[in-house]
Amino acid sequence: MPGPAGGARARPPEIPPGSAVIVNLISPAEKYWGVLGEIGAAGVTLRGIGLESFDDWTAQAARGAERALDLATMFFPLFRVERIFLDEPVGEVESYGQRFLRRVGRPVEEYL
Repeated sequence: MPGPAGGARARPPEIPPGSAVIVNLISPAEKYWGVLGEIGAAGVTLRGIGLESFDDWTAQAARGAERALDLATMFFPLFRVERIFLDEPVGEVESYGQRFLRRVGRPVEEYL
């Protein structure tokens, strides 16, 4: 299907390494928040934490407690990756980064 300007296809926007993202996995279904390392033919590298632990991790950071919970570097094979979202606000719904800033009082990038 031809795209704009002379039949070239429009490229989808890229998510650059270092971006905060949410990765949805299948088989089993899991969700992770973290900093994107790399997207390659074999899979995705992420320095992150499971979404089920994000609020506990944020509360720990807000208390200034020792890091009992922390991010881990993970590799997900591409066949398990259902989709990757940039961590950004959608309408009135704040991003995870904004939630961290509101609760902790400093940007997540500074905390990391």
